[in-house]
Amino acid sequence: MLDNQQKIYQVSELNQKARMLLEAEFMNVWITGEISNFVRASSGHWYFSLKDNRAQIKGAMFKGNNRNVRAQIGDGSQVLVRGRLSLYEPRGDYQLIVETMEPAGEGLLKQEFEKLKFRLAEMGLFDQDVKRPIPDSPKRVGVITSPTGAAIHDILTVLNRRSPQTEVIVYPTMVQGEHASENIIWAINAANYRNEVDVLIVGRGGGSLEDLWSFNDEALAHTIYNSALPIISAVGHEVDVSISDFVADLRAPTPSAAAEIVSTDNSELKQKTTQFYSRLLMAFANGLKNRKQQFSGLKQALNLLHPNHQIRMAQQRNDELQLRLNALMQTKLSQSNQDHSLLQQKLVNQSPQRKIQLAETQLRQKHQALVTRFESAWQKQNTRFGNLVEKLNIVSPLATLQRGYAIASKEDGTIVNKVAQVQGGDVMKIKVADGDIKVKVSE
Repeated sequence: MLDNQQKIYQVSELNQKARMLLEAEFMNVWITGEISNFVRASSGHWYFSLKDNRAQIKGAMFKGNNRNVRAQIGDGSQVLVRGRLSLYEPRGDYQLIVETMEPAGEGLLKQEFEKLKFRLAEMGLFDQDVKRPIPDSPKRVGVITSPTGAAIHDILTVLNRRSPQTEVIVYPTMVQGEHASENIIWAINAANYRNEVDVLIVGRGGGSLEDLWSFNDEALAHTIYNSALPIISAVGHEVDVSISDFVADLRAPTPSAAAEIVSTDNSELKQKTTQFYSRLLMAFANGLKNRKQQFSGLKQALNLLHPNHQIRMAQQRNDELQLRLNALMQTKLSQSNQDHSLLQQKLVNQSPQRKIQLAETQLRQKHQALVTRFESAWQKQNTRFGNLVEKLNIVSPLATLQRGYAIASKEDGTIVNKVAQVQGGDVMKIKVADGDIKVKVSE
């Protein structure tokens, strides 16, 4: 029997829930296998199966991600992929949504590289504060590389062109193969034991990841880290990166670049020599100038001690005091004149005649203000009276009579404004503009 509490799913609901569970649980998985049933859709997406000798899984890689795959991919390709598990709901197909894809061998090496890089970084082998400084102009440079490779040729060519006086000691070693890393370790230890160079260049020319793998050895990394001699890592081309690059005291993008770092161009030396010579001449000229200034100072000090100078100084001091006395007297006289002028002005201001003049002026001003206010008030009242007369004329019955109208009333003075108020024989008074008219109503 079906439990009433049992959830009943639609097929689409079940597929959606399964997809969400898969994507939440397997968001980032790495899988290696062989490509089969590979299809490039017109949309740019890739569809394929990824299999081993016992099972397979469907996969999809959308064009936004597959355009970053540099290798040629097709049926039979052994690959390493990273992606997330999902479910194609319309068909209920379990599939892998691939985000990155690499050839299996290279991909596994890269994984191993990243693991070693992380482990060594945690141990502090890449820290900048433990890096040894590279000497500016080393007299002897040690090179650890293959004696027959392109790297040694490039390094010697650059050094011979830029700094032929620099000595080069080559520590020959294998740079590729099963025992290459052991050979490189032995060469670094030998160079440290002999202690005959100022800096070491460790490297080789470019190649594939497998070709350069000997420079990703953990033991080699510790050897470089523990070296007493500063080491420049110059492995491959600019795009190539190895563990030795991270642990070395300096990374050069190419062997030629490493040679340029440890050498000083002869033209630069000539320029520096010219600069030093110019600075020497300038220092000599400045020294001579300072000596002349010292001599002039001593001569001036001697002149200051001469009696004639003391007499002139006393005369100058006397003249200065005389000028100050004259200026002080002139100031006092000027101040006295100002005080006299102020007192005279105060006396004039306190004179009775002055006060009478001020009172007369104020009286005239007040009289004029009173007249002005009276005229203004009279004008306002006159204007107001005219306005009232005009309004009275407008409402006066006389004005209405002047326009031809008349007022009818009975003998008792009752105003007649309806026909029904009068009968035949009634006597009425008709008032017009210039008088009254008595009339009798006919039948």
